[in-house]
Amino acid sequence: MSLSGNLETVAFPDILQLLATGKKTGILECRTKTRQKEVAFMGGNIVYASSVNSSEDLLGQMLLKRGRISKSDLERAITLHKQTGRQLGTTLIDMNLFEKEEIAECLKLQIEEIVYNLFSWREGDFIFHEGNEPKNAPFTIELSTMNVIMEGTRRIDEWIEIQKVVPDDDIILRMAVSPKVNRDEVTISLDEFKLLSLIDGERTVSELIKLSSMGEFVTCRSMYRLVLNNLVDVVGRKQGETAEMEDEEEIVLSIIFNLYSSSFYKIRSLISEVVGDHNATFSAFVAQYRSGLLSFFPGVDPDSDLQPSFERFIKSVRALPLSTRYYTLVAGLEQTLTEQLVFVYRMLGQGIYRDATVAVKREISEPLAMRRELVKKYGLEDGFYGSIHRAEKIVKLVRG
Repeated sequence: MSLSGNLETVAFPDILQLLATGKKTGILECRTKTRQKEVAFMGGNIVYASSVNSSEDLLGQMLLKRGRISKSDLERAITLHKQTGRQLGTTLIDMNLFEKEEIAECLKLQIEEIVYNLFSWREGDFIFHEGNEPKNAPFTIELSTMNVIMEGTRRIDEWIEIQKVVPDDDIILRMAVSPKVNRDEVTISLDEFKLLSLIDGERTVSELIKLSSMGEFVTCRSMYRLVLNNLVDVVGRKQGETAEMEDEEEIVLSIIFNLYSSSFYKIRSLISEVVGDHNATFSAFVAQYRSGLLSFFPGVDPDSDLQPSFERFIKSVRALPLSTRYYTLVAGLEQTLTEQLVFVYRMLGQGIYRDATVAVKREISEPLAMRRELVKKYGLEDGFYGSIHRAEKIVKLVRG
């Protein structure tokens, strides 16, 4: 079946309906300049979905945000997943951190969030690869495509009403001291109760969405109902917060960009000095990182014309959801640094590995001295050294 086109002319729900009624098996790929998502079908039903060039929808990220796993346990699981080649969901089960049913539940939520997000796309290209199967699915979850169409369409319609009531991102909310209700008892949903527990009179709407484990749509729907029922009050607007946050974010992203670009360049340069530029072993190894945000860190000379544009890097980072973009970026870079250092040891031995470690450690001295407060606030130093320490632990295990 040849099915391709643009979402400006063919709506996403119409594509789903065509695949469902035709009972098609394959992968629907949707992409814009900065995003790419894939939805897998089996006999017309949705069985898996993923974000190809971003980590925003990864299972581990969802578990972390929902408070179901600690960052340290997730890092251990990711390391093991990389070493063994087994899927992350399977690895988490093998580590006795989750039962299969729990992973299946979270995987179902992940798939739904990815697909429902596609309902809001108004541009982008799509193509259906008939007969293809998902490559990285821990296991599949069958969802009725027709039910997804109905729910997705309902969400879009509901979003219109929600956005009319939910305050601006920089508005601070608090629980109403004297709720204006016409009855002695008020019934609220579990989702609304969860959101109320986060409202403290200091957090803005955007901060509440970021902190919530329920996802943006469910959080905003709960906020909508709380506002309509007069259970929350507006404290005021956080003056100048948006501009300050954006300036701060750009500074932090600049530090990250320069720090890791230089570190990866030091590693590549050291290997080239030892084995020569003609040896393609390391280049073949780092090729796996040339996707998503990691494609902006190719390990070339930061002062050369080959260095990717910082402006394009900023634009790509800000295309990700505000609530997950920082973790998405930093987690990928920290893991990449660990894996490259371990590769140096396996390829060239203890002495060159030690030289590489010393070389990358020097790269953090400048940002530490210049913007100490931001480095500390965002945990850049801890994350950077954490990558090196993880590499050391792996090397010790390999050495025995």
